[in-house]
Amino acid sequence: MQDTSEESIMRTEGDTWDIVSSVGMTALGVAAARAIETKQPDALVHDEYAALFVVASGDSDMNRLITDSTLWAQTPLTAGFIGYRSKFFDDFFLSAATAGVTQAVILAAGLDVRAYRLDWPAHEIVFEIDQPKVLEFKHQVLTESGTAPKSDRHEVAVDLRDDWPAALVEAGFDPTSPTAWSAEGLLPYLPGAAQDALFARIGQLSAPGSRVAAETIGDSVDMGRIAEQQSEYLQGTPFGKVDLASLFYTDERTDPAEWLTAHGWTISSLHLQELAARYDRPMPAVPESMAQMFDNTRYLTAIKPS
Repeated sequence: MQDTSEESIMRTEGDTWDIVSSVGMTALGVAAARAIETKQPDALVHDEYAALFVVASGDSDMNRLITDSTLWAQTPLTAGFIGYRSKFFDDFFLSAATAGVTQAVILAAGLDVRAYRLDWPAHEIVFEIDQPKVLEFKHQVLTESGTAPKSDRHEVAVDLRDDWPAALVEAGFDPTSPTAWSAEGLLPYLPGAAQDALFARIGQLSAPGSRVAAETIGDSVDMGRIAEQQSEYLQGTPFGKVDLASLFYTDERTDPAEWLTAHGWTISSLHLQELAARYDRPMPAVPESMAQMFDNTRYLTAIKPS
């Protein structure tokens, strides 16, 4: 793909993107962060595919990021936080699979390759939902890599603002079987109504014994202001072209923990600092402009009672 210019694209109803534009660029940035994490001597995750995606994208800034170690400490994203987050969701899926949950749904999968890199039990089915152009790019790179997934992987090319449950069922999803669902780095990119609908649909599609994991940010955080501060802080770094203020939705929505609790799910959550302690890795220094968001980030898990 061609290199991209530094331009901000405001979100609109029904907007779409590929891997080097809008929300797709954030997925590419996370892949770059996973590629960097993989190179660390104390790596929490090993993703040998992440660098392949960055190279194939043709984005010069992201390619420079994964090859120039002097840039790695410039942002919290590449200084370890993606390691915590990725490890949390890895553990969630493997724990669910060990407990007998044979279906996994990765919402807004982006360049996630858990279907390839995790050691799933036999007969595990993994559904990946995302925009068509993102999945097309991902499919091309994975096909060219010549490797096979370690699970029964199904791509579901649909926007989460549309009727994704119908597309998921059409792809082979069984709503009578317990499912493990993930919403990783997703919720701020959805309008409030779409987020509320997302959890309502998860509830409708989840058999007893199903599980959900989500990264959430407390409603006391002014996401609009945080996004503006982050965009200012990232200027001059390889992430400078990603204008979060133009990508986040800041309208009202129901807190996922409150919704799940009200609908009978049993929940637990961890602060980012607790994840750092769990994985025995010190927290990186956080710039003041990002401190509020990181302090209010929670990693939630929930189980639907049998």
